[in-house]
Amino acid sequence: MNRMCVVPAIVMVAGLTVFSAVPALAGDSKAQVATAAAHAGMAAAAAEPKMVKGHLQHVINCLVGPAGEGYDAAQANPCKDQGFGAIPDAPMDKMPALQAVLKIARDGVAEPDPAKAREKAAATQTALDKIRM
Repeated sequence: MNRMCVVPAIVMVAGLTVFSAVPALAGDSKAQVATAAAHAGMAAAAAEPKMVKGHLQHVINCLVGPAGEGYDAAQANPCKDQGFGAIPDAPMDKMPALQAVLKIARDGVAEPDPAKAREKAAATQTALDKIRM
C-alpha cells in the first residue's frame, strides 16, 4: 500500500476516535425539569422549614446549573449528572416559563413564613409539571 494513502487513513481514524469520545454538549433539560419538579414536591411536603428551603434550593440548582446565578454549591444539585441546568439546556421556547418558575422558587427560599414557603413550593411544582418537555 502506498504511504500517501495510509497517512490520511490513520489521521481520519484518529479523528473519528477523538470525536466519538467527546460527550454531547447539551444536557437533558427534560430530566432536569422532572427532577426539579420532584424536589419542589418534597419542599411542599416538608414539615421542617429548613427542608422546605433546602429542597427549593435544589430546584434552583437544577434550573440554573452550576454556572448560573443563584446556584448554591453548599446545597445538593440533584441534576448534576443530567446536564448544565434546565435553563441553559432548554429549547428557547421553554425559557420564559422556566424563568417564571425560577422566580417562584427563589421567592419561596426568601419567604420567612414556612406555610407560605410551602405554598410557593407547591406552585413551583405545579408550574414545572406544566412545562414538562
